Amino acid sequence: MGERRDVALVFPGQGAQQPRMGADLYGAEPVFTAVMDDFFSAAGTEGKRLRDDWLAEDPGPDFDDCRRAQPLLFAVGASLAFAVIARGLRPAVLVGHSVGELAAAAVAGVFSVADGSRVMAARTTAMAATEPGGMLAVAAGADRVREVLGGDLAGRGLAVAAVNSPFQTVLSGATAPLLAAERTLAAEVVACRPVKALQAFHSPLCAGAAARFCEELHRVRLRPPAVTIRSTSTARDVTDAESVTPEFWAAQLTGPVLFWPAVDGLLDSGNRVFLEAGPKGGCAAALRLHPTVQSGANVVVSLLPAAPGAAGEGRRVFEESVAAALALAG
Repeated sequence: MGERRDVALVFPGQGAQQPRMGADLYGAEPVFTAVMDDFFSAAGTEGKRLRDDWLAEDPGPDFDDCRRAQPLLFAVGASLAFAVIARGLRPAVLVGHSVGELAAAAVAGVFSVADGSRVMAARTTAMAATEPGGMLAVAAGADRVREVLGGDLAGRGLAVAAVNSPFQTVLSGATAPLLAAERTLAAEVVACRPVKALQAFHSPLCAGAAARFCEELHRVRLRPPAVTIRSTSTARDVTDAESVTPEFWAAQLTGPVLFWPAVDGLLDSGNRVFLEAGPKGGCAAALRLHPTVQSGANVVVSLLPAAPGAAGEGRRVFEESVAAALALAG
């Protein structure tokens, strides 16, 4: 038998959403179902709309709006986490990409899933009131992106929204600056693609939203985490003092997601299984670029398929992934 591996639960953010993600587990996996229902019930009338959108075969273009995608990513991520914990997988650390960090906070006990429905409503309502914008995933490191775009991103109306790996940077901004950046990058043969987002997350355009979100967070009881959270806002562990400070969580909206700097140290120490609590996608792909994953020192497992498949496919992937993670964790 191999050496026991610590479990790191990884929660994806905006862009990872898929119609019916995890829906095969609803009604079939008891803990997953109970947590999802807890979230929907706490959200009231909006919870019913979210549930209907989640279970729809074709929820329409509004599914990518933050008011739909982000609450569902939060709920599905937290529900998957509690389901695997109930099966004996005890995470040593939680990592969340953007809104995924709030799912990590709920799993760590900073606030309840029911309170999380209020947190998500406040966050997405504040974000939806910002001017329309978007995000652009670029297949290059941040330094290369700045070089191609002339260095002064702020002067172009852009911000680095996420550092996902040495080979992927996400830009954020209003629509016109993003289109101009896309043309410039294409001219230099730097691949890029729009992220499934309708707002300019993690940019100065979100300052007003962050202030409104912070006001609402002051109405939620916050507690120190019972499980370590590696913050992708600071690239270090969340302190007890930070965890109970609304301003800490609100500042996430205007600052970059430092996903790679946050996970790099965890990966370097090796002997972990990184369990992606959401559709197989960007977080897992970024983690697999790390030399320690390629060497087998760390293992990456996704709890859901990348996209909806045949009936029962999601449940099959979940069961196989949990079994693999349990074997790796010893």
